[in-house]
Amino acid sequence: MDYQKLSESFQHIFNCTAEQAFFAPGRINLIGEHTDYNGGHVFPCAITFGTYAFARKREDRMVRMYSMNFEEKGIIEFELGSLNFDKKHDWANYPKGMIRFLTEAGHTIDSGMDVIYCGNIPNGAGLSSSASIELATGVMLEGLFNLDTERLELVEIGQKVENDFIGVNSGIMDQFAIGMGKKGAGILLDTNSLQYQYAPIDLLHHKIIIMNTNKRRELAGSKYNERRQECENALKSLQGAVGIDSLGDLTEEEFEQHKHVIASETERKRAKHAVYENRRTLKALAFLKNGQLEEFGKLMNESHVSLRDDYEVTGKELDALVEAAWNQPGVLGARMTGAGFGGCAIAIVENDYADRFIKEVGKEYKKEIGYEATFYTASIGDGAKKLDKEVIV
Repeated sequence: MDYQKLSESFQHIFNCTAEQAFFAPGRINLIGEHTDYNGGHVFPCAITFGTYAFARKREDRMVRMYSMNFEEKGIIEFELGSLNFDKKHDWANYPKGMIRFLTEAGHTIDSGMDVIYCGNIPNGAGLSSSASIELATGVMLEGLFNLDTERLELVEIGQKVENDFIGVNSGIMDQFAIGMGKKGAGILLDTNSLQYQYAPIDLLHHKIIIMNTNKRRELAGSKYNERRQECENALKSLQGAVGIDSLGDLTEEEFEQHKHVIASETERKRAKHAVYENRRTLKALAFLKNGQLEEFGKLMNESHVSLRDDYEVTGKELDALVEAAWNQPGVLGARMTGAGFGGCAIAIVENDYADRFIKEVGKEYKKEIGYEATFYTASIGDGAKKLDKEVIV
């Protein structure tokens, strides 16, 4: 990120200099897909793409926000006393929701502010740019106003903004990974209890390559709700035979023993994915703690097959990318990441093969699908934080 340019833009737009700078990453989910609403575990990490916020307190109660990603929207202004959702305020509703809910939680935000945001998360890639803006705003408010906040509180307020302010019924994984991320580590998170553990991911000799299908995910919303319902139906059937609260409570053996009570074959397949995928996340923790990266790669491959065959959320674009990735040398594993039906896949690739991988997978994808995929090399980075004073010049 060009801090000099960001500082100069702040000076140019607001006619004063920024006081403090902040950053919140994007995230990828390494394994554990569609497990969060089934009482299971997820395994995300923060990445080094993200959202930067340069800010300065004002003497009055006016909030002025500008995004270099949406320059055509200009400066968006509102008063601290007027913190309701406003469609006209577009992207700025995310930071506005953070201000509102932090205030409602009893934190004192007693003056306005000028803020410039700049994100380098690829648009529409499903790497969670909205949660990145929320957490960048959270640490920015914490820093500007010396708020006494626990990190988990900012994470939960970020989710509350999505659910109750923006109106998106999402889980807590995105905000958690972005708020709690740690360089060189994935996070095994129990989405029920919010208990978590870090797992070291030693990628000295490998890269994480994010592969964007560049397909819009029109189906994701309706199919997502359909899958949730199918899993709930399967859970109800199983609860007649075994004492569980969620599909995440079952081992593979227990599922195989009782799966016959699920009358619908489709619902049986959905439940199988939820159970087996949750167990894969637990195995992933053990493999990574032992430095068994190759075994972790195999789990990634199994995860994609399950998402393709049992959960049926991949689609031809994601399958084309992942299958092309599997055929390349130096690949430990590859799978779709996110909700599916478009969006991104990820691969772990040996450094020496990375350039060849991008070229060959790109060629295969274009031949199969008819348009280009986009590739990004990501590193695992820290969670949301205040940046050093030196970046503001």
